[in-house]
Amino acid sequence: MKTLIQQMLAEAAARALPDVTTPDAPHVERTRDPAHGDFASNLAMTLAKPARRAPRQIAEAIVAALPASDRIAGVEIAGPGFINFRLAPAAFRQVVPDILTAGADYGRSRSGAGSRVMVEFVSANPTGPLHVGHGRGAAYGDCVARLLTAVGFDVHREYYVNDAGRQMDILAMSLWCRYLQYRGEELPFPAGAYQGDYVQTAAEQLAAEQGDAFRHAVGEVLADLPPDVDAGGDRDAYLDAIITRARELVGEDGFRQLLAVILDEQLADIADDLAAFGVSFDRWFSERSLVDDGAVASALERLRVAGHTYDEEGATWFASSRFGDEKDRVLVRASGTHTYFAADIAYHLNKLDRGFDRLVDIWGADHHGYVPRVQAAVQALTGEADRLAVQLVQFAILYRGAEKLPMSTRAGQYVTLRELRDEVGVDATRYFYVMRSNEQHLDFDLELAKSQSNDNPVYYIQYAHARVCSVMRQLADRGEQFEPDTADLARLEADHEQRLLTELSRFPEVVEAAALGYAPHTLAHFLREVADAFHSYYNAHPFLVEDAALRNARLALVQATRQVLANGLALLGVNSPEVM
Repeated sequence: MKTLIQQMLAEAAARALPDVTTPDAPHVERTRDPAHGDFASNLAMTLAKPARRAPRQIAEAIVAALPASDRIAGVEIAGPGFINFRLAPAAFRQVVPDILTAGADYGRSRSGAGSRVMVEFVSANPTGPLHVGHGRGAAYGDCVARLLTAVGFDVHREYYVNDAGRQMDILAMSLWCRYLQYRGEELPFPAGAYQGDYVQTAAEQLAAEQGDAFRHAVGEVLADLPPDVDAGGDRDAYLDAIITRARELVGEDGFRQLLAVILDEQLADIADDLAAFGVSFDRWFSERSLVDDGAVASALERLRVAGHTYDEEGATWFASSRFGDEKDRVLVRASGTHTYFAADIAYHLNKLDRGFDRLVDIWGADHHGYVPRVQAAVQALTGEADRLAVQLVQFAILYRGAEKLPMSTRAGQYVTLRELRDEVGVDATRYFYVMRSNEQHLDFDLELAKSQSNDNPVYYIQYAHARVCSVMRQLADRGEQFEPDTADLARLEADHEQRLLTELSRFPEVVEAAALGYAPHTLAHFLREVADAFHSYYNAHPFLVEDAALRNARLALVQATRQVLANGLALLGVNSPEVM
């Protein structure tokens, strides 16, 4: 209905104001107060300045030029010039055949057609299994991509693999130290190394396959190293020293081989974990490739030629403060090495050069201070301030009853995404992750997510879908058939029916708003409301009545409800069971 009203307004405005450029899709929204009708538009007020007329005069001219529609019961002008629409009962009932005809396509649109969007999400360091914090970013990013696809955007999903830098050095060194232990060396494991079981598993396999190829005596490894933190030393200084020693003893090629072993294993594990969670990517993009291909140097040269860099104190700086950042940022250190930020600029330039019209980055909330500098870089490279949208995902805290579960990646003390979905299930995990705004902290209640009760929102929604399927099985058991062509939809007059019809009619608007606002939680809330309206209807009215016309009308309504629930759950990556 919103689209129909927009079309009517655009047509009427073009007739009433032929000398004024009018929007093809005027702003229309549902009214908060039913006394003001069902939909309202501020079109007259937005046209007042170019038309050089009072908003109410414009509203009167537009209303007079509106085409007739049997779905509109009345149009009123309110306040300074709002145009309010009151729908005819037939308009609400029409949603039922619209849904049944469209099927799985109901709610989809082409509003984003012709625009390419890159959604980059998860992008967790491949230094261990994904934990529950990564899981929230995965569920959120996947839902955003599904929603953007549903409204017509050409969506590309990408995982940025942080396979360069110090964390990779620590990972390779951690594997080497565990490997030495498996080969019989009594080497104390560095306090700052990665402690997880996955490192031990990889080391055991490496020891079995490579024998003593990377083995060196513990005395040779530890000679002249500074003390580790447990001996009163500095953790980072010890890490740097033992990484350097590993490179000296196994050589650069050997060190790269160690990294490749555990990196390949970790990426394969992450990909399998995400696939089981219903998340896939079109490309896994390597950070190392940016350096190897000269992309970092090329990006910095582009900025230099455009006049956005300068040299000071031996370093090269990006003048990011010109584009809203709080201060300028170093791109190349005095030592000649580039910063992480330089690689990020190169990556975003790579995205832009691949022809994406819009970039959506989904990061953890701990990156909030990093956003302005990256947005500044994209603006400097494109001259546009809105090409990049960064969505931050707040932390997810896992509770079992009143107990808060630990999460320390380096120490290896955390609940993995795999453990969470194995215990709770993929459907509940995904829904719980997105039922709150990504900007809000999430307290994930394990016991609630597992419960089969009305307090569990995903169970409540899926149960509504299963209940409709049960009704249709009962119909078949009675030897009867659903005949939608004989449904007298005018018989849907009860308050419960009107509520359900109104909710179902909102679905396309909810999908579009959730997509354009990167807000899957609004869809999650909507499905909860639809389920609530259905369960109330189910408890108040029998569906399999003797009156065939009424029976088919009610069955048509609940079948439309089932379709909307299925379509909405699919956009959240959640299944729609027929039996529960």
